[in-house]
Amino acid sequence: MKILLAPSETKRSGGEEPFMLESLLFADLLPYRTQLLHRYTNVLQKGDMAALSVMFGLKKEADILRYAHDIIHKPAMKAIERYTGVAFGYLDYETLDAHAKGYLDTHLLIFSNLFGVLGAGDFIPEYRLQQGKPIGEIKPESFYRPPLKQLLDHYLDGEEILDIRAGFYDKYYKPSHPYTTLKFIKEGKIVSHWAKAYRGIVLRKIAEAGIDSLEAFMKLPIEGLHIHEIQTKKNKTEIVYTIETQATL
Repeated sequence: MKILLAPSETKRSGGEEPFMLESLLFADLLPYRTQLLHRYTNVLQKGDMAALSVMFGLKKEADILRYAHDIIHKPAMKAIERYTGVAFGYLDYETLDAHAKGYLDTHLLIFSNLFGVLGAGDFIPEYRLQQGKPIGEIKPESFYRPPLKQLLDHYLDGEEILDIRAGFYDKYYKPSHPYTTLKFIKEGKIVSHWAKAYRGIVLRKIAEAGIDSLEAFMKLPIEGLHIHEIQTKKNKTEIVYTIETQATL
């Protein structure tokens, strides 16, 4: 089973490993990553504050300058440790045991606006790129879509797929094979912000249990959630969870 997850714009600083672009999962993406990273670096070197503001999604000069640096020679850490958004906070990778960490390092794919798609255990530097914003004249989602279609259709062939990404990342890749998604409702309404938290909670439970199939996943008890219904249309199955009224995060 493979799990697809979106990244976060916020990142943890630091790292202890050198960044090696060629070491990232999916060697076939190297020429695409190299081209986009060069374009990203060119934008940084020009120092146009207005362009950087748009690319970073930041307004304050001090915040922009924090990220306006060469990332190629910056230290790297695991992608799953680098990202710090809501889902990653509730996953809380650092507190998992070695078995659960190993599970995520090998079963989880994290989509990246800069690198296309990463293995959770890939080592990446700190960078900033707002979702949906171009790098120079290049729109990453359009740039990566053709190679990801071919690469991931092959890589995921024969795998069960749990897709817990935000919908935006369908622009990078939408599975051709059967896949399963999650929806969370509370008091009859779909939740959006807190869906990120529950994605992290669900992912942590999956890793702790070492889940290897969707059948096993659907039997996995998750505190505060129960399956309301399961809907299948074409190659997409959607598990709809009801959040218990008394559940708190």
